[in-house]
Amino acid sequence: MTYVSGPSAKVKLRHGFAKIGKVLLDYFRRADKFLWGLLLATSLYSLVLLYTVPSSNGQGHRYFIVQFIAIIIGYAGAILLTVFDYRSIARFWKWIGGAAILLMVYVLLFGTAIVGSDGVNARAWINLGFTTFQPSELVKIFFLVTYGKHLSLAKESGNIGRVLHVCLLAVHALIPMLLAHFQGDDGAAVIFFFIFLCMSLAAGVPFRYFAILFGAILIFIPIAWQYIFEDYQRNRILVSFNPELDPQGFGLQQIQGMISIGSGQFFGQGLGDAPRVQRGVVPVQESDFIFSVAGEQLGFLGCMGIILLLLFICLRTLHIARNSCDNLGSYMCFGFFGMIASQTIFNLGMCLSLLPVMGITLPFFSAGGSSAACLYLGFGLVQNVAMHRSEKDQFETENVHRLQKIHTYHQR
Repeated sequence: MTYVSGPSAKVKLRHGFAKIGKVLLDYFRRADKFLWGLLLATSLYSLVLLYTVPSSNGQGHRYFIVQFIAIIIGYAGAILLTVFDYRSIARFWKWIGGAAILLMVYVLLFGTAIVGSDGVNARAWINLGFTTFQPSELVKIFFLVTYGKHLSLAKESGNIGRVLHVCLLAVHALIPMLLAHFQGDDGAAVIFFFIFLCMSLAAGVPFRYFAILFGAILIFIPIAWQYIFEDYQRNRILVSFNPELDPQGFGLQQIQGMISIGSGQFFGQGLGDAPRVQRGVVPVQESDFIFSVAGEQLGFLGCMGIILLLLFICLRTLHIARNSCDNLGSYMCFGFFGMIASQTIFNLGMCLSLLPVMGITLPFFSAGGSSAACLYLGFGLVQNVAMHRSEKDQFETENVHRLQKIHTYHQR
């Protein structure tokens, strides 16, 4: 009797590695490599800055370690998101929206509160024992999917300009804004608003509705100032116009931040050699005021490096949105652009005393595990859209061939 032996273990292993290599090669062939390069450069720059910031509790390079772990988790999540077609993910948009509301309500009822001496009372974190997690950062990513799907359905049905459907879209956006406000996290509420604004404009919601919206906001501002804003919020707004009104209190952070940025001049004082960074003169310099760390240590060049990296990320995201194969992908990219652009503008405005301090971090640079990891999930959604843009190219090519055949037929 003759026995036929199967392939050896070495051959099987070789075939297995070949398949993995083929999958990885195909993945990076379809991915937007320029955006990957921008995000890798931004991650490295962020880690370098945070490595030089001493921990406030004397735990060495704690900010660097937390950020490094968050970035690894974020990249893993981003790659995992690109495995599934974003349109398949969006089919569960109602479940995703429900989970987002449950998360926000849970935090509102059982979350960990941070009470500051200046009157801040925000209940926006979940205590996981070994660390805390801020669900509003994850809900921003959920919102890109749910609101993008809602917009695409309204657009495809031709209802994007009808009053009822515009009101439903507004209610969709208002839910996370109000929940963030009730948590005491008005910074997150503001970012939700700008995501909503960018996605709605991209979808072609008629301008008359935006005119009505901004008119209502103008009417609402004095009411909010009198009856809704807390004392610390009013003080922060007043001080943003003139920090010298309260240089040892509400104006301290912005005054010291501007001094640190200015002291770096053009080239900076060197990584790890900036005395103000090492002494922790600027409160919360590792998070909200990380721009002041770059300014003192790396000067004007370091600050421009941050601005250019974030600008290129925004521009590349818009490029991907423009070349998306469908409305859903385009709207999600516009939402991500709105999130990064608005957070950047508000954070730099805070650091330069052009806007009031409102607890908005600088995307991809500020310390914070929740923010960093979730931002990379948003990046994963944008990459997912980019990896399916070939379907648009294929569709357009088929249309060209079809038109050529019709033209040839009529010539005959």
